[in-house]
Amino acid sequence: MTTYNDIGISGVPDRKRIRKLFTIGLLAGITVFIGDFILGFRTGDENLTGLEQKLSSYLSMNDTEIFISAFLGFIGIPLEGLCYFGIYRLIAPNSIKWAHVYRSGVIGYLIFGACGVHVPCLACVYFYKYAVAVSPATAFDDAIKFGMYFLLPGTIAFLIFFIVQSAAHIFAFVKGLTLYPKWCWIFCMPVGMAVTMLLKFAGNNALASALTAAWISIGNIWMFGGLLIMMRKAD
Repeated sequence: MTTYNDIGISGVPDRKRIRKLFTIGLLAGITVFIGDFILGFRTGDENLTGLEQKLSSYLSMNDTEIFISAFLGFIGIPLEGLCYFGIYRLIAPNSIKWAHVYRSGVIGYLIFGACGVHVPCLACVYFYKYAVAVSPATAFDDAIKFGMYFLLPGTIAFLIFFIVQSAAHIFAFVKGLTLYPKWCWIFCMPVGMAVTMLLKFAGNNALASALTAAWISIGNIWMFGGLLIMMRKAD
């Protein structure tokens, strides 16, 4: 028989505590959004294409902006992860199995989100900026190699846990394992992220670039904000 550590969860979800976690999560999402917006609000060299054009846009960042963007994610992403336990608290009294699955995804988000993806991403930006100053001809290839070594492993691990977490979230809502109406599954990160990524079609546009850079934080804002608004509809 599957068991779990109830971490103080009773058979009836604590609405006050869940609301507090969602509120803190929303504020954390806004914090990360600010850092992502600072990173993305710029355009790349029109003479370049693809990833090389994207990297070229970061050459206009000063060191302070790189630090602020990295630091806000370093603080905000773990805080978002901790606040996912508000959703865990919704699921746990109704399904031990899916509470376990969801919690596994959250743990991976906490481990890899900030220090495995966000901060190494900014480190790659920093590396590329100074690699261009030293050797413009080799800077792009060097930055790609840097990313493969120090950013890609954490990104792969993060995505695996993120998929687990998102799938468990959607399944739990669709199956009525929370207090919310089943249709409230739309208040999950993938929905907010997918809508945001449609802005990729806007081309080399500073605002679109900033918003797509913030796609995960926008997903969090969509999720926490929507669940907070709809809490009054929870049975």
